[in-house]
Amino acid sequence: MADHERRNREFWDADADDYQAAHAPRLDDATWGVWLLPESELGVLGDVDGLDVLEYGCGDARWSVHLARDGARVVALDQSRGQLRHARALLDATGVDVRLVCASAETVPLAAASFDLVMCDHGAMSFCDPERTVPEAARLLRAGGRLVFSHTTPWPYLAWNFERERVGHRLRRSYFGMRQFDDGAGQGTVDFQLPYGEWIRCFRRHGFTVDDLVELRAPKHATTSYDDFDARWARRWPAEQIWVTRKE
Repeated sequence: MADHERRNREFWDADADDYQAAHAPRLDDATWGVWLLPESELGVLGDVDGLDVLEYGCGDARWSVHLARDGARVVALDQSRGQLRHARALLDATGVDVRLVCASAETVPLAAASFDLVMCDHGAMSFCDPERTVPEAARLLRAGGRLVFSHTTPWPYLAWNFERERVGHRLRRSYFGMRQFDDGAGQGTVDFQLPYGEWIRCFRRHGFTVDDLVELRAPKHATTSYDDFDARWARRWPAEQIWVTRKE
């Protein structure tokens, strides 16, 4: 396990209970991102009935519950045992059939060409190295399968004000060469981000074409339980995005 994965597992294991208490979203809607934008409006996943689906960094597996209820055969993967305890409790409470796997998204212990869709909402694609997760998703997908994931855009990282601990209106660091972000003190998660061109080249190297890039805008009067996201800021600049890609 790489150092960033070890740190992220330790963080999520320690924070799982507090995180779920603060952020567990409503179960009655399948939603994307911190503003809970409905999949029924965005339509980025399409019809999943009869598909084999991997949730790639599932947390408490709420998305997996929705996908299974819509007719998908779902595997939910996360490297945090703390998060998977919440997933197991939710599956027991709902009676939904989802297989849970505790493993790294960079080295998934599942057979090649097992899935039609690999997806996550701020999951493994945020906290693992894309040079490992993108080829791993390609290995796991069948021909024509899709990798769809939400992710923070580069802009909050570039405009983050460490003194005020919030996003600002000035760009404070270089866009070029971005890759790995942490707080420098070993306290929080290690996040990964690439410039847009690097994302596209990474997808192409591993056999993906980009079908869409959906930049998410905070709705008017939006609220969120995530303190580091500012709705007024996210009305002017995209703080989140959804990549929709397809394996050739």
